[in-house]
Amino acid sequence: MLIKNAEFVISATSPKQYPSDNLPQIVLVGKSNVGKSSFINTMLNRKKLARTSSEPGKTRQINFYSVNNDFYFVDLPGYGFSKMSKAQQVEVGNFIEEYLSKSKNISLIVFLIDIRHAPTENDRLMYNYIISQNIPCIIITNKADKIAITKVNKACEDLQNSLNPLHDLVFLPFSSERKIYTEKVWEEIEKRL
Repeated sequence: MLIKNAEFVISATSPKQYPSDNLPQIVLVGKSNVGKSSFINTMLNRKKLARTSSEPGKTRQINFYSVNNDFYFVDLPGYGFSKMSKAQQVEVGNFIEEYLSKSKNISLIVFLIDIRHAPTENDRLMYNYIISQNIPCIIITNKADKIAITKVNKACEDLQNSLNPLHDLVFLPFSSERKIYTEKVWEEIEKRL
């Protein structure tokens, strides 16, 4: 994928704020510190398009990024570690669910999990929700630079056995540091565009 232009468009919390151009949307989900912003920056070859933070849970709205004026990366707020109040967590949870259930333009969900850890209960809840909604999905086992390169494929396979025993979803390693896995991820995304 040749990235000619990429830009932040809008942060939304309700359907009336979503872009209305009906372009395909590639939606990123995952827990708060799994690296969705770094994933966006790496895939789009930009350093600071999506804001990264050392403090998990900074994204509290649905962020839309236009790519080549052809489709969007949509970054959903992470779950799990955020310092939000219970009321804020419920509010964010509600608008995420509203987006996932009502948006007609979702082409693919890119579900990021940490390659170093077994899926959390929240990861399993998100996985089950995606499957129940019958939305196309690939799983990115992120932070592959944090383990030995010789162990990456086995770790990816173990996570698939744990989360997706039917092996009917694509699991791919990824590292924003190494940038060596982006082509395979783009191949999967392009199949859905």
